[in-house]
Amino acid sequence: MTTLTLIGKPDCHLCDVASEVVDAVVAELPDAAAERIEIVESSIQDDPALYEQWWEKIPVVLIDGEFHAHWRVSPDRLRAALETALTADAVTHPEESK
Repeated sequence: MTTLTLIGKPDCHLCDVASEVVDAVVAELPDAAAERIEIVESSIQDDPALYEQWWEKIPVVLIDGEFHAHWRVSPDRLRAALETALTADAVTHPEESK
């Protein structure tokens, strides 16, 4: 399973756009790949540690806990990163990718 975390806050236009990009990219993936992606949305308003770390960079996208992008999310770059993460996950956990 690959985890994509979108960190933002309510009423944030760039956060809404980033969420739309994430949804569109995941929707374009083959069903078997999309089913292996967990999307987690977190708000800096609900978590002081997230606020401290990311408040001036939102929206922020993490893939498996690793920084991927902030402010603007490129669909092509996100798709490539997810495909790489899914491939790596399939290699390290082949029983889960079936």
